Amino acid sequence: MRKFIIDTDTASDDAAALMIAAFSPDIEISGVTVVAGNVDVKQAADNALMTLESCGCKAPVYIGAKRPLIKPRKETISVHGFDGMGDQGIICPKRKPENGRAVDFILEQVAKYPDEIELVVLGPATNIALAILTDREVMSHVKHIWTMGTPGFGPGNATPVAEFNVFIDADAYKVMLDLGAPTTIIGFDMCVGEIGLDEAELLALSKGNEAGKFLENATKVILQFNYDTRGVHMVDLPDAVALAAAVWGDYVTSTVKCHCFVCTEDNETYGQVIFYQEGRTYESMPKIESYNAEVVTSVSERMFTKRFMSMLLK
Repeated sequence: MRKFIIDTDTASDDAAALMIAAFSPDIEISGVTVVAGNVDVKQAADNALMTLESCGCKAPVYIGAKRPLIKPRKETISVHGFDGMGDQGIICPKRKPENGRAVDFILEQVAKYPDEIELVVLGPATNIALAILTDREVMSHVKHIWTMGTPGFGPGNATPVAEFNVFIDADAYKVMLDLGAPTTIIGFDMCVGEIGLDEAELLALSKGNEAGKFLENATKVILQFNYDTRGVHMVDLPDAVALAAAVWGDYVTSTVKCHCFVCTEDNETYGQVIFYQEGRTYESMPKIESYNAEVVTSVSERMFTKRFMSMLLK
């Protein structure tokens, strides 16, 4: 049984990701840690608890960082509604978050299960960076980090060059990548286009189990946003696409090793991640001595939709 700690800022696509983990028989969600990102930490915790409840999962939820590591929080446009879940009045969890801190929980679990805990980082990396800065030796025993972050090899969604999760706290993302743990990046370029759920599929989910009904409600705002801005009746689910890469080994069809440099200067490049790819020669950097991540370059879009729908319609 694989042990996951899922670190999330719990908007509707994070909810879809939590559902994949909760319904995967070979995954144990050791805990969910929340961070400010799409919504504040209290709302993120309630959203996570409600999502887990819809799946019949009792994994503990811990509140983490309320603000970025160093810089003030950067304001961005919310595409998930004020509550991150479509503003449908569906967030009323029966459970409460645990009393402990997210960072303490992460360190405790990694120390207890060295080289077993896999971190799935679906929001800003602040909690992970704080854990590393608190005890780097313990965190060196993280088995694997899976992160939905960076634009990959496409454009950004927070700025032309930066993706939201990194843009919120680029300093933390740099600390996380510099840890040296095996890391897989699923960029925003893997999460757009035809991958996701269309309106008909969401309607089908609303007639399935409780999780499907919950997700159909939670994605109403993003569905409308995509129609207004792109003219498409579909919901893209970046965090679920990323978590699927961690769970389904045959879903990722190609990756490339990269040395990833995170831009942390407070200018137009803040949050950009520059990828120096294995096998390429760069005049300004002719010798790459280390690769700190595998970057996913293609996934099976059809497999994602088929397996996700199958999970939620059982």
